[in-house]
Amino acid sequence: MSQRAIKYAVIDAFTNEAFKGNPAAVCILEENVDVDEQWMLSVAKEFNISETCYLTRVISANGSPNSCNQSATVPRFGLRWFTPVAEVNLCGHATLAAAHFLFTSVLVNHETVEFVTKSGLLTAKKISQSKDGKVKFFIELDFPADQVVGCDASELPSIPLTLNDVSVVSILKATASEDFIVELSSGKEVAELQPNFQEIEKCAGRGIIVTGQAPDGSGFDFFSRFFCPKFGINEDPVCGSAHCSLMPYWSTKLNKKSLTAFMASPRSGVLHLELDEKSQRVCISGEAVTVMVGTLLA
Repeated sequence: MSQRAIKYAVIDAFTNEAFKGNPAAVCILEENVDVDEQWMLSVAKEFNISETCYLTRVISANGSPNSCNQSATVPRFGLRWFTPVAEVNLCGHATLAAAHFLFTSVLVNHETVEFVTKSGLLTAKKISQSKDGKVKFFIELDFPADQVVGCDASELPSIPLTLNDVSVVSILKATASEDFIVELSSGKEVAELQPNFQEIEKCAGRGIIVTGQAPDGSGFDFFSRFFCPKFGINEDPVCGSAHCSLMPYWSTKLNKKSLTAFMASPRSGVLHLELDEKSQRVCISGEAVTVMVGTLLA
């Protein structure tokens, strides 16, 4: 049986610099490519970065794939996300990377794309900006808000041991993702934290988000980091989906509907956030950079 070539790109999300932000591999699966979940997981293991995602064209009502030349319709793609060890229900940085891939190489004449996912229909919009005679674009993602609630202490290991005795302000839990949210006394503590990953693996939820108010004069509202060793990722460099819960939390705490967030991992990343309380949606905006393109064989 002949092998099919699958186009892929590795894209750094939530940054305007190569080798910063969070890398995601984006693979586009055409109609003549038939692969299963095990192959997708194997490819994700081969890339061995926090997320590998797969795009498939959604078939329209007339039985043909959505056309990239039909300006009257919004192109729609199926989108799935895999870490090196499992498929996940929602990923922000890989969705931004997928949109960047499409807008720069497939949908160059479109401003909007829709994704059919395990978390429902998600929308990505291209927003162009001119500065110093140069045009660059941001991508705005429309994601569901994730409410933050109290948690049972039995669900967590010893937080002092897990986070090496930092000053904890509060411990809460995101309803949908089941991530624990630990607020520290300052953004500086977030940036300098050296957690115990073995203890984090004992948590009942998916992982731990640590967050703290940004230092005065930093230009940001809050810092955060995300640790998820259960999914083969000790630290996710920039986690977009974590902000589905961080945005409602900090919006209430700071009494602001627009916030700028900094993920303080070694790679770092910047996210611009808007909360629509009525619809319970979070708009997450950022930049992305393509650092690698190639083909896979299936």
